[in-house]
Amino acid sequence: MKIGQRGLAIGGGVLIAVAALGWFAFQRYAIQLPAIVMDWRDPIGPNQTVEWEPGPDVAEAPAGTRPPNIVLIVADDLGWNNITLNGGGVAGGTVPTPHIDSIAKAGLVLSHGYSGSGTCAPSRAAMMSGRYPTRFGFEFTPMPPGMARITTRFAAEDKNALRQTVLRDAEGPELDYTEMGMPQSEVSMGNLLQDAGYRTIHIGKWHLGETNGMAAYDQGFDESLLMASGLYLNLDDPASVEARNDFDPIDRFLWANMRFAARKNGGPRFEPDRYLTDYFTNEAVKAIEANKNRPFFLYLAHWAPHTPLQATQEDYDALSHIEDHTLRVYGAMIRALDRGVGEVLDALKENGLEENTLVIFTSDNGGAHYIGLPEINQPYRGWKATFFGGGIRVPFFLKWPAKIEAGQVYDHPVHHFDLYATAAAVAGVPVPDDRIVDGRNLLTVLEDAENPLHETLFWRSGHYQTVLHRGWKLQRTERPDAVWLFDLDNDPTEQNNLAARRPEKVAELVALLDAHNAEQAEPGWPSRVEMPVSIDKSLRERQAEDDEYIYWPN
Repeated sequence: MKIGQRGLAIGGGVLIAVAALGWFAFQRYAIQLPAIVMDWRDPIGPNQTVEWEPGPDVAEAPAGTRPPNIVLIVADDLGWNNITLNGGGVAGGTVPTPHIDSIAKAGLVLSHGYSGSGTCAPSRAAMMSGRYPTRFGFEFTPMPPGMARITTRFAAEDKNALRQTVLRDAEGPELDYTEMGMPQSEVSMGNLLQDAGYRTIHIGKWHLGETNGMAAYDQGFDESLLMASGLYLNLDDPASVEARNDFDPIDRFLWANMRFAARKNGGPRFEPDRYLTDYFTNEAVKAIEANKNRPFFLYLAHWAPHTPLQATQEDYDALSHIEDHTLRVYGAMIRALDRGVGEVLDALKENGLEENTLVIFTSDNGGAHYIGLPEINQPYRGWKATFFGGGIRVPFFLKWPAKIEAGQVYDHPVHHFDLYATAAAVAGVPVPDDRIVDGRNLLTVLEDAENPLHETLFWRSGHYQTVLHRGWKLQRTERPDAVWLFDLDNDPTEQNNLAARRPEKVAELVALLDAHNAEQAEPGWPSRVEMPVSIDKSLRERQAEDDEYIYWPN
């Protein structure tokens, strides 16, 4: 080879090597681009002490004669089988949840409690508005920038996957994550109670928008301590124990882009001073103490046990009997959540507020298939992002010692939007009369436990739609083209699809569903991605051709 040819060959090799290194760097760091941009636009500062505005030094009236306080505690992605109330629980019940269970035992168990949707944000919109979120265009879950495209690319890397995640091109201008939320034209639960003279406090997740009047502090909350990203501790914190699920595209995105951050009333981001679940709990206790002499509404929206799976070393060490690392981390997160509920209940008692405080506990939806733990929603089929029981049957308890006798159970369907009308009744104010309010006062079931509060309930996320009517449940979806019909009175875990054998019942329920859809608004923003979800397998398990599945439009 001549010298010139050798030089060209070497130069070409160098260019190929440089290109390969460049591509490797792009593949490694492009996933982190959303976080890099956010860190530049909205940096995270050191911890700031949160000062809750104090109420009067002396109460104008004794706690028992004031309007009752309301504490709404919402877990995130808590599976039906994550608590030990009904003999279940994580790792065969070896991770006890006595504090969460105590709310149920001391008050009213809504055994057929349903979430507002199969995913988090629409459910929260239902709670805060008292309405089907589809009435005001809140149909799809807002996703952080880049998440749809990056997770779709990750999903495509699994060459053995039978069904691929599908990225949808948005029609029209694409809204920013902060612009997708509950419009200010809605009268939120915060607005309702603030106007009734309550001090209103939000702590934790919001997920209902942050701009254009959609932030919590613009939606009726006097004070809002927002979860401003998604880690429970910094990645380099020696107190942190992680369980990473590389088979899950969502998990890979979260670990690359989430940070450990909070913000107060729209101020700059700062680091919490402890593990996130414990931090929100501690601030809730402080807020209770600051407001002990006046009526208050506390909306405590925990992130736990949502991914990324991250626990404290202390909670992890306490569960040394659990061999599976992922399950042990998950159990440790449940342990912290339950401990936090107990500390909030203790704060109410220590401040003389227990008797005249309505405490509500629920989850925004069921447990997720993508954490790879198969038993979290037993005995129900399905997961978060489905309308099977595993996605929308949620723990749902009310405790109010002054008004609710212990041991009450209501065995008919109720819905997240019922919390709105319940809060209005407790505060002694009417619900808005200039719009349809779908929720009903849950306290009325104390006087009439035999009759259903709702004859019919609906769920919708794009082409995937569901109706529950007088014990019959129909689900329909375009991808795949499928219809499921279940007689829940005789088949509560949805094992026996009767659609082919009961065409007249299918037609009846489809007519109800179509009539309901005709009343709903167009989505406020389009679905960006459709994710395949196997009904009976976690994402860790190998899929089969004959598995039942749905495609979930985010």
